[in-house]
Amino acid sequence: MSVGTQDTWEGRAYIGGWVQLADRMPVVSPSTGEPIASVALGAPADVETAVSLAVDAQPAWALTPPGERAAVLRRAGDLLNEHRAVARRWLSDEAGSATAKAEFEIGLVISELYQAAATALIPFGQLLRSELPRLSFSRRLPVGVVGVISPFNFPAVLSARSVAPALALGNGVVLKPDPRTTVSGGLLLAAILEAAGVPAGVFSVVPGAAAVGQALVTDPRVPVISFTGSTAAGRAIGALGAESLKRVHLELGGNNALVILDDADIAAAAAAGAWGSFLHQGQICMTTGRHFVPERLAAAYERALVGHAERLRAGPPEDGAELGPLIDAPQRDRVHDLVTRSVAAGARLATGGTYDGLHYRPTVLAEVAPGHPASTEEIFGPVAPIVRYRSEDELVQLVNASPYGLSVGVLSGNAMRAYELAGQFRSGILHINDQTVDDEAQAPFGGVGAWGPRGPERGLAVTRPISRRSPRPSGSPCRGRSPRTACSSGTPSGRGHFSMQERTRR
Repeated sequence: MSVGTQDTWEGRAYIGGWVQLADRMPVVSPSTGEPIASVALGAPADVETAVSLAVDAQPAWALTPPGERAAVLRRAGDLLNEHRAVARRWLSDEAGSATAKAEFEIGLVISELYQAAATALIPFGQLLRSELPRLSFSRRLPVGVVGVISPFNFPAVLSARSVAPALALGNGVVLKPDPRTTVSGGLLLAAILEAAGVPAGVFSVVPGAAAVGQALVTDPRVPVISFTGSTAAGRAIGALGAESLKRVHLELGGNNALVILDDADIAAAAAAGAWGSFLHQGQICMTTGRHFVPERLAAAYERALVGHAERLRAGPPEDGAELGPLIDAPQRDRVHDLVTRSVAAGARLATGGTYDGLHYRPTVLAEVAPGHPASTEEIFGPVAPIVRYRSEDELVQLVNASPYGLSVGVLSGNAMRAYELAGQFRSGILHINDQTVDDEAQAPFGGVGAWGPRGPERGLAVTRPISRRSPRPSGSPCRGRSPRTACSSGTPSGRGHFSMQERTRR
């Protein structure tokens, strides 16, 4: 089957290959409300099948030379680059992505695949110091099967950045994408990886609802779960995984702060703030959810930000609108309710606050106070709340009042001043003279607080969540000898000779 044709995934799941299941579900465009395709609807029994296939196929994949695994992932990146138009179409039609956001996301996925290829070849162990005359070292080995549950907002990259490194290190993977973005968040990736050479059974995509995710989390043969989604759902999955003492890595909500200092360029700050709050209709965990502005600059910043908001169009991506639709009616209603409650609490609607279907106009809320819903809750919509502050001490308190701590941007004419102040903010990611939304495949990613206890780790730390330390040998040829004597192959060693020992902590 061709990567570029809808026939590849129409009515199917990817479980050891392209299969039809007992039930189907429609793929609906959030922009038009019309069905544009159908995919298989999985059940817990299908998860059991996918995990069994992965358990059987993973050992051979783990023994595949790392250079070959790297080559497969590089080919996957090349294939996606060749089929950008297909990916762009599905990110637009299924996920509601504007053209610029879709292109941005495709570039991120390609980077994740290339970075994963490099990950397959990084050092996978370390030498350990020892008081004894021996060589002591540890290795990191695949955990076996990794379960991935991915969201709707950046469906392609938030699947790929968990799937690709797990495959690179020799694991099998079972992916459950959000049912609203099954193609762009799962089946397209399956088609790419299959064409690139990932063996059958190593990677599966099981579309479905919450029961499919629950089956994946509770399967005892899946020791690691990677989940991206809401904080409420993450708490439930964390509790479920804890019952079987498995590793659960959570990337949850965010209410990120953009801090404008009193020496910032207001025009540049407003342009950055508009990107941070309105990109992909604000449906990003790194979205700028709070704009903190000095009291004396608040009016000028509001005017500039309103100007950007009123120049941006909310409409069908195929018509060239900069903002596409929100993912569904419940999400639109939640956003509008939050705006309405904030205005009722005393915030002022500077622009926006209306919608046509699922297309919500870019919205600016001024005079937002710390207790207003737009300040305390994650919005996940195209809403920019402006909060005034009078001193840096008050600013630090306001920023840190949120239970979330993923990303903070600080804008200033003095980068070192911004950097020193930012050390007081509770956040996993800090951007100096940039807004809150930015990421690179090679950079560590994660936050603190309600964002999640552990999230996707990258860079040199990428091996930790999806590998285990190598097992300690069950015996030693040195048993019974003096602790000052080491041996090799059962022969006492003299000075200058070393035995080899592996150590483990799972």
